[in-house]
Amino acid sequence: MVRTFPLGFFGAHPFSPHAGSWWSLEPTITLGVLLLTGLYLYAVGPLRKRYHLADRVERSQVVYFLLAMLTLFVSLQGPMHELSDYYSLTAHMIQHLLVTLIMPPLLLKGIPPWLIDPVLRVRAVLPVARLLTHPFVAFALFNAIFSLWHVPAFYQAALGRPAVHGMEHMLFMATAVLTWWPVYSPSRQLPPLSDPLQMLYLFAQSLIPTVLGALIVFAKFVMYPFYAAAPRVIPLSPIDDQQVAGLIMWLGGGSFVLLVLTIRFFRWMEDDDESVGVARTPVKDPA
Repeated sequence: MVRTFPLGFFGAHPFSPHAGSWWSLEPTITLGVLLLTGLYLYAVGPLRKRYHLADRVERSQVVYFLLAMLTLFVSLQGPMHELSDYYSLTAHMIQHLLVTLIMPPLLLKGIPPWLIDPVLRVRAVLPVARLLTHPFVAFALFNAIFSLWHVPAFYQAALGRPAVHGMEHMLFMATAVLTWWPVYSPSRQLPPLSDPLQMLYLFAQSLIPTVLGALIVFAKFVMYPFYAAAPRVIPLSPIDDQQVAGLIMWLGGGSFVLLVLTIRFFRWMEDDDESVGVARTPVKDPA
């Protein structure tokens, strides 16, 4: 028999079997995404032209930013929201990986340096930003917060209280942007790490989801009884759902970070080959 932690303050799962639409929209998420998108398009369009911030904006940067907003939109509402918040740890794990591994790099790649650097040059902003985006600080903040929120007591509290759950997601996303900054920094004021240091940094980042995912996979009990008490709207038992979620964190999360590391490695090797080629090119005597 599968053991579970007690439900605590829940008593029973607060939601009945799903009978409505999977496409319900969260007004705060919808308005937030629309507001961020509108502000960005205004900044890279009319604002850029009015204050002569740059001659043009790269189309790829706009695409990256819009993809980041789309990731937020589909992750935090609709079927993903319904399944992850009420019924399935697997869906919840996919949601967490989307907002911490996919959205932040897209967001950072979408921000032009000429848009972020004037903000960072403000006297009170730059020292704080430099501290928070320091590789050791950013790494520690994100991984500590991500790990602590997966402790059963904290995870249960978030699932049962929408305000706490919203705060959890905000902390995940904010610290995820910080932890990706040393790799995808859009700023000349706070540049990314060198390629070799990025690879070391990314290797360290791959360890946390690997360890957490393994702990969830090999747990002999249902760690989050909220999901054990949920109506089964997916063809997985609570313990199977938990194991799949752990595998997604373990293999999916760790593999994604290692994929970025591999891309960085080949880019570093390519840049190194080009620099060696330039160094070996004979210089003609102008005489």
